[in-house]
Amino acid sequence: MSAAGLFPQHVIARKRDGQALTREEIASFVRGATDGSWADYQLSAMLMAVVWRGMSAQETAHYTEAMMHSGVVADLSRIRLPKSDKHSTGGVGDKVSLHLAPMVAACGVAVPMISGRGLGHTGGTLDKLESIRGFRVNLTLGAFRAQVQKIGLALIGQTAELAPADKKLYALRDVTGTVECIPLICGSILSKKLAEGIDTLVLDVKFGRGAFMKDKAAAKELARSLVAVATAMGKPTRAVLTAMEQPLGRAVGNALEVAESIACLQGRGPADTMEVTFALGEQMLLLAKVAKTKAAARERLAAALASGAALKKFREMVAAQGGDVRTVDDPARLPRAKFQAPLPAARAGFVQTVDAMGVALAALRLGAGRAKAEDRIDHAVGFSGLVKIGERVERGAPLCVIHANDAKALAEAKRRLAEAIVVGARPAKPPKLIGEIIG
Repeated sequence: MSAAGLFPQHVIARKRDGQALTREEIASFVRGATDGSWADYQLSAMLMAVVWRGMSAQETAHYTEAMMHSGVVADLSRIRLPKSDKHSTGGVGDKVSLHLAPMVAACGVAVPMISGRGLGHTGGTLDKLESIRGFRVNLTLGAFRAQVQKIGLALIGQTAELAPADKKLYALRDVTGTVECIPLICGSILSKKLAEGIDTLVLDVKFGRGAFMKDKAAAKELARSLVAVATAMGKPTRAVLTAMEQPLGRAVGNALEVAESIACLQGRGPADTMEVTFALGEQMLLLAKVAKTKAAARERLAAALASGAALKKFREMVAAQGGDVRTVDDPARLPRAKFQAPLPAARAGFVQTVDAMGVALAALRLGAGRAKAEDRIDHAVGFSGLVKIGERVERGAPLCVIHANDAKALAEAKRRLAEAIVVGARPAKPPKLIGEIIG
């Protein structure tokens, strides 16, 4: 029997039979994951029952609330600035958090961002930041709060105190085929984000070949559910649907993406990366009520870049978290791979396809990501100078530069990239990046 006096098997059976669970039953399940009063096989059975039978909007809200309160909820009430965060469902070359957070902080909005590591083709935000020598992502909640209060910005990893039930349940979802379930995804994402102590939240929900959600309709359903649950819990939230058919920007790989984010802060970012960055930043400033219109929000963000204020915020964050500040002005100090090999175009023409998932798998083969949670990341490897759909290339011109530390992996990456990047005779139109804004 669980701590709340509810037998796990009875709660599981009710969901198995398609019944709506009460707040107390859902709390019992989440508490069981936190304190061990439910066995792993019972937790797994419950997860599968949710996958098969689903959850109503109210059940999903109760589940998210229970997950959020399975640990500490950060108290940032002493920080007078509006507090906003951004979360992305993940994609290939998605380094937007690295430069968006300091841009928004430079506009007078505190950004207390708790991010994760990548399990897949490339590292997550934390892995990218750890490309900077000495950068500490594991801060205590007290240190996190103090840093946000001092400089208006912190990018850290999830602490043991925040939503501990999620760590347990996600590990089980990963090995029981229950990851792709919208109520469970909502609870996982929002419990961590809302436990940060933020006022508002903006979500980048990606769809396409290189995204978690391949289908746009499914991504839209997820976005609507996330917005509805977060709003019902008192956190104004918006979701921006963005396409992930080709990698975002021209760099894929941890250190290479950090260098590209620094270029973005210097006003030299790739057009597609900056389009997504501005779209998300505008919504953050609007929700935080420091700008009244999208045009005004974009103007403030652009001014933060032009004045150097955003780059200064990034430098302050690197210094506060123990990183080598010299890297901000000299990205050559980032890890460098042993080999830098151009991938020549086999023919002249126009780039038809840059298959995001094909590029992702090539990056994984180099060691830029993790196939298993315990794998080590190679921060130096990846691709730079990636061509974009619609661009004209000459025969022999580089489609990208491969950064590798292993000759065999380099050869395999070349083979995969040659299949992922297609050049044809006819002009091609780049895919539209920004879709619907929900909420």
